[in-house]
Amino acid sequence: MTAIARNSAQPRRLTAPHPLRCTTSRPPSCSRRPTPYGGPVAQYGTFVVFAAVLVLVPGPDFAVVVRNTLAGGPRRGAWSAVGVTTSNAVQGAAAAAGLAALVVRIEPLFQTIRWLGIAYLAWLGAQALRSAVRGEYRAPSVGDTAPGQAIVGWRQGFLSNVTNPKVLAFYLAVLPQFLGPGAPVPVLLAYALTHAVLSLAYLLALVAGLDRVRVVLARRPVRRALDALTGCALLGFGARLAAERA
Repeated sequence: MTAIARNSAQPRRLTAPHPLRCTTSRPPSCSRRPTPYGGPVAQYGTFVVFAAVLVLVPGPDFAVVVRNTLAGGPRRGAWSAVGVTTSNAVQGAAAAAGLAALVVRIEPLFQTIRWLGIAYLAWLGAQALRSAVRGEYRAPSVGDTAPGQAIVGWRQGFLSNVTNPKVLAFYLAVLPQFLGPGAPVPVLLAYALTHAVLSLAYLLALVAGLDRVRVVLARRPVRRALDALTGCALLGFGARLAAERA
């Protein structure tokens, strides 16, 4: 009893708590808050180079613009380039707002757009091949000033691009690689519009180049050969799109 009373009578020594030490697991109170994205300018130069290289790769847009330039002259070709750019801007805005991801997740809607694009490319390819077989061409000056050429060119450029699911895939899969998660909508939109502007510049340069050699392109054998090539290319793009799994 005496020992117990003596121990209980002695005051307890209070030890100061150890300071909070951060370990490799980084508790919430010590860990740094991760940066949501690298900033609007951090990867912009790299993205511009990547987008420019991607734009230079021939695809359905290239074939449609060439086809419209040959069929209706530089004015129709330029408006088809504007139609492609309009579609790029619309899809880029949809991706920035989150609507593109919703379209991809709704499988019936996505497949409907996909097969509409395949059918439209096939129709354009068939039109080009029919022109190559018939070999009936108007003079470039007449075709260039015919009423409705601008509307026809814009419509074909817009529809061929807006029904291409690869454009949505580009904005949904590629942009986050440069910006990271949590990028603001205006930054995403700026990156998407940069791709659209680069595409417009390239396609307009293509139209201008074709216009410079329009005397050569106006020859009937050359026109037939180019129509056959663009027709086969459009059919090939449609077939490849149909063969790919979404």
